[in-house]
Amino acid sequence: MSDENTPDTPPDHLAIDPSSPFFDADKLQRGVGIRFKGKVRTDIEEYSISEGWVRVQAGKAMDRKGRPLTIKLSGPVEAWYDDLGENAPVNKLAD
Repeated sequence: MSDENTPDTPPDHLAIDPSSPFFDADKLQRGVGIRFKGKVRTDIEEYSISEGWVRVQAGKAMDRKGRPLTIKLSGPVEAWYDDLGENAPVNKLAD
């Protein structure tokens, strides 16, 4: 199910920060759904499916450049495009 050649599954690694090398505005505009440890999350700043982690904002703390501080949480990550509806193909680590 984790076929990166399929255009209907999100990439293995994606970030919402425009300064990140993993930022992709076209993919983010489609809307990416994230399930982390079995729970759908809407507060993800960055994720990596193959490495099994997500980054979330750490409260309202900011770094010296005004960007939110993030923490890295480890666990199983699944991603899909929201614009494909209920039965969208899911990119996840193969069991």
